[in-house]
Amino acid sequence: MKTMVAVAVLLLLACILIYAALKPGSFRVQRTVTIEAPPEKIFPFINDYHNWPSWSPYEKLDPDIKRTYSGPPSGTGAVCEWDGNSRAGRGRMEITESIPSSKVTIRLDFSRPMEGHNVAEFTLRPTGNSTDVTWAMSGPMPYVAKLMTVFFSMDKMVGKEFETGLGNLKAVAEK
Repeated sequence: MKTMVAVAVLLLLACILIYAALKPGSFRVQRTVTIEAPPEKIFPFINDYHNWPSWSPYEKLDPDIKRTYSGPPSGTGAVCEWDGNSRAGRGRMEITESIPSSKVTIRLDFSRPMEGHNVAEFTLRPTGNSTDVTWAMSGPMPYVAKLMTVFFSMDKMVGKEFETGLGNLKAVAEK
């Protein structure tokens, strides 16, 4: 009986490991919101890291987070590094592309709690008197991350944060 249980557990474990190995080698999560404001009003909230505390959902993870800014105050080359508690982690963001009132691309490097190197992208598309703002993140999916996604949905976890952040951005931009 014990042997059968051990074999069943090993087979289940093997299936999980194989399933994880067959998952895609990259991921993409994105959410979109419509904001009743022109892109010119919304863009500075995204393009300048000093404005992120007014809307970013990650600001509440650690009230004592330490930030340093370098490079230009906004736009291409602007850098924000942070070091926080276990929830906020440690990392660095650098704006690699800034197209006024249209797009901001960010290289996003995490060093703690887990190393990760991703790209975040904000696109703003005018639609009449409002703007559709899309927040997306993509990057490689190493095996450990694939294994984690067998049990946790990356889209649901990160997507929920994006939805909160876009809701906050909507609130500050529509004032």
